[in-house]
Amino acid sequence: MTWMNVLAMLVWTASGAALLFLLMWIDSIFTKYKDLTEMKNGNVAVTTRFVMKLFAQGYILSQSISKSNDLWQALLASFVSFVILLVLERITEFVLKKAIGLDLEEGTVQGSMAHALLAGSLHIVGALILAACL
Repeated sequence: MTWMNVLAMLVWTASGAALLFLLMWIDSIFTKYKDLTEMKNGNVAVTTRFVMKLFAQGYILSQSISKSNDLWQALLASFVSFVILLVLERITEFVLKKAIGLDLEEGTVQGSMAHALLAGSLHIVGALILAACL
């Protein structure tokens, strides 16, 4: 391993971390509640959903990096995947709410682990499928 490899690892890692921070911040804008406030207040359901979504985005990023020789392509693929997951999340939440009266976001903010785990698992499954498409 050369110093250039180490430098490249640092740049790719820092870029990936910055993108993940940005994506999770954007995600928090689209929730009906304040993620960080709920986590500070000890809401385990919100924290669980957040962690599962962070894992999903991190997995997509790791797969896009492993399949790309270009940093910008990897970051773009991760960002596009985030947008796709965000749209699919909204559609799925709408269908669940209308079809069976299951409001994942409301249940999560109220502390329901069942709601949080279902919402988070949808992100992980979506990430696995999207990562396979990269």
